[in-house]
Amino acid sequence: MILEVRAVAPFYKNGFIVGCERTREAAIIDPGDEADQLVAAVRDLDVDVRLILLTHAHVDHVTGVARIKDEYSAPVYLHKDDLFLYEGAVQQGAMFGFKVRQPPPVDTYYDGTLITFGDYVVQVHHTPGHCPGGVCLQIGRSGQTATELFVGDTLFAGSIGRTDLPGGDYDTLMQSITTVLFPLGDEAVVHPGHGPDTTIARERTTNPFVLEYLAGT
Repeated sequence: MILEVRAVAPFYKNGFIVGCERTREAAIIDPGDEADQLVAAVRDLDVDVRLILLTHAHVDHVTGVARIKDEYSAPVYLHKDDLFLYEGAVQQGAMFGFKVRQPPPVDTYYDGTLITFGDYVVQVHHTPGHCPGGVCLQIGRSGQTATELFVGDTLFAGSIGRTDLPGGDYDTLMQSITTVLFPLGDEAVVHPGHGPDTTIARERTTNPFVLEYLAGT
C-alpha cells in the first residue's frame, strides 16, 4: 500500500493519500488545510486520485475538499448523519475565526457498499460519538484481512475524541471504540485524525480513557 500523510498548522490534522502500487489509483482521506501539500505529494507519487473519503465533517477535516475536488474531480464520500456539519463548514470556520471555502456537494453517502481503488477495498464502519456521522475506513488488499484503520477523531494514541461539540456523545463514542473498532483486531494499525499512529492492541490495553470506561461497565 502507498501511504502518505501531511499535516499543517493550525489544527495539525492528518490528511492521507492511500494508493495501489500496481494501478497507481489512490484515495485522499480528510483533505484539510494541507491540501496543497497533498497535491504536491500526489504529483511526486505519480498516483491517480479516484476518491475523496471523509471520516467526518468537522471543519478541520473538510477545508481542503474544494481544492482537491477542483484538482481531480473525484467523488466526495460522507456519512449522511454529518451532512449538517458539512453544509455548515463556513459557519464552523467562522467560530474559529477562519474563512473557509464552502465544500462541494457530497457525491455519495456511505451505505455499507464496499469501495474499491486498484487492488484495495474500503469497508466503512459507522463510529458515531465524536459526531453523528463519524466513520472508520478499514482498508486492505482485496482478499486479505484489512488492518489499516483510518478512524478520524474517534480514537487517538493515548486519548479519545472530544464529545463536547454539536452531536457529540461520550457513551456513544465509547461504544464505537469498544464494540466497533476493538473487534477489528489487535494487530490493526490505527491512523488517527491528529497525532501519531497507534494500534488497537496498544489502545485496548493502555489507553487511560478506555481503561476507565471499561472499569465502570
